[in-house]
Amino acid sequence: MSISREEVLHIAKLARLSLTEEEVEMYTHQLGEILNYIQKLNELDVDNIEPMKHVLHIVNVLRDDKNLPSLSREDVLKNAPEHDGEYFKVPKVLKTE
Repeated sequence: MSISREEVLHIAKLARLSLTEEEVEMYTHQLGEILNYIQKLNELDVDNIEPMKHVLHIVNVLRDDKNLPSLSREDVLKNAPEHDGEYFKVPKVLKTE
């Protein structure tokens, strides 16, 4: 399968690319080769091939969730530079008018 010079120029226009004559010839050849390769792939019989999610058989290894006690508010606020007994105090980052 081949691609015409006009098609390459149209694709370049859609991509907002300005190409030199050498680039137009080069991309015409390269895109033609890519389309030839895709055409070869289309000739393969893949009717009995199961679709794959990934090339490798990778399995996520996750640990089981465990319900563990969380830290108390007092323990958490011990490490805060400033707090009001209930919340962290932080410097203002937005101007209020």
